[in-house]
Amino acid sequence: MAKIAFILLCHKDPDAIIKQAQSLTAVGDYMAIHFDASAPRAAFDRIRAALADNPNVTFAKKRIRCGWGEWSLVQATLHAVEAAAEAFPRATHFYMLSGDCMAIKSAEYAHEFLDRRDVDYIESFDYFQSDWIKTGWKKERLVYRHWFNERTQKRRFYATFELQKRLGLTREIPADLEVMIGSQWWCLRRRTIEWILDFCRQRPDVMRFFRTTWIPDETFFQTLVRHLVPEQEIESRTLTFLMFTDYGMPVAFYNDHYDLLLSQDFLFARKISPEARELKRRLGVLYAAEGARFRISNEGRSLHRFLAEKGRIGRRFAPRFWETESSLGRERELLIVVCKKWHVAKRLVQRVRQMTDIPCIDYLFNEESCALPDLGGIQSSVEKRHRHRRALVRMLFDYYESDRLLVCLDPSNLDLIEDFCRDRAVTRLLEVECQVSDVFLVGHAMRVGLAGDRTPRETLNRLLPTIRNDMVHESDRIRDAQFDNHLRLREIDPPETNARAIAAFLGVPGDTAETLAETDHLFAD
Repeated sequence: MAKIAFILLCHKDPDAIIKQAQSLTAVGDYMAIHFDASAPRAAFDRIRAALADNPNVTFAKKRIRCGWGEWSLVQATLHAVEAAAEAFPRATHFYMLSGDCMAIKSAEYAHEFLDRRDVDYIESFDYFQSDWIKTGWKKERLVYRHWFNERTQKRRFYATFELQKRLGLTREIPADLEVMIGSQWWCLRRRTIEWILDFCRQRPDVMRFFRTTWIPDETFFQTLVRHLVPEQEIESRTLTFLMFTDYGMPVAFYNDHYDLLLSQDFLFARKISPEARELKRRLGVLYAAEGARFRISNEGRSLHRFLAEKGRIGRRFAPRFWETESSLGRERELLIVVCKKWHVAKRLVQRVRQMTDIPCIDYLFNEESCALPDLGGIQSSVEKRHRHRRALVRMLFDYYESDRLLVCLDPSNLDLIEDFCRDRAVTRLLEVECQVSDVFLVGHAMRVGLAGDRTPRETLNRLLPTIRNDMVHESDRIRDAQFDNHLRLREIDPPETNARAIAAFLGVPGDTAETLAETDHLFAD
């Protein structure tokens, strides 16, 4: 059975570190601690004294001062890894942690998980080909030497960089290495750790190279594992659940995140807020639990993104330059059916196709699979359709040789609705208002990735009111925009009322509108 040696890098809160070590070693696992030399000596002595009688805890033989983005973080990790490898010969896996991490599964679950597959868990993506680095420096991290800390010695950091750049003092990456990148939170097998330690002793050239790279904790272990371990024995993922805000800062978890954390397909999570005392207490007890069962739904990231975006709704992009002053055509008429229940809109639109000669397109800006004619590639992806929205619709008018066109849009596409309603063409809007049950909301949450088949009922119960309110908010935003020719078709209204709205929207005779309003099972789920 797996036995884990935790590699803990920490720099503060000695009481929390002591509790963390006691919790994780109580079931027979191990821990090697590196406590930042920048922290007070008294805090370190307190940790050592509290854990002195714990045979499953050891300490890095050398403490060093650590700084973000520096080699010192990798060196501290290596010191702790060396201590763990020597002190705990029975350890089968070495798991990298910080003081802000806590287990979100039991030790029983974690051991069974690691026994299931003989692989190393570490994010390891091609440094130059992947998009792991979203913004900022890429090759500059590697081909220039970085001796100073960017946060504490900013002037020196950028001065030496600019000097090297001006003089062309670049360097070569070691020829036999393919540099990889990924999260610094990994879990490696003992054999892999021993190979890495041997490699460090045998390749001083590689050590010199990484000592002056920038943010080497995202590249050093990731590169060496890929260099030393067969590809089929690497699972390119982290077992630590973490998320980042739009500003690149780690998301902190609080007391009410307990159920969400346990349902994620990870063994640990960071960062747990220092103020989340109840969450820390419950997670501290969890690791030693026996017989615990976990329902993995894994919707955490999409759920957080959905909830975090509320209150920040606005237009993200200005009009594209190729669409400025462009128009669908003053003589044309664009009919827009807006409905959250796509199947209801499609049912209505299918009847419109059968009873009129109006060309109709389903959710072309929402569904990749929407049936569209070949328009030279502009229709090939939802992203392209959004980017060339007016050009696409103009081409559809031309393709169908019609001055009238009907399209379906989701209520969340307010920017599209606003764009088209401001056009010189005549735009009519038919908002289809449906009754929404909890069953539909659950299905919607699953379709958009906010929930999964195994999401706990308690999580769904908390989520459904937010989704329902979000749908109401979308409808309110459309009404607040006060579009001309805005009509409503409501499930709760009688067919004769809905027929009047359809007649005005489509410009069809009353009897045709009545037939459309009486479409069998129009609003059925």
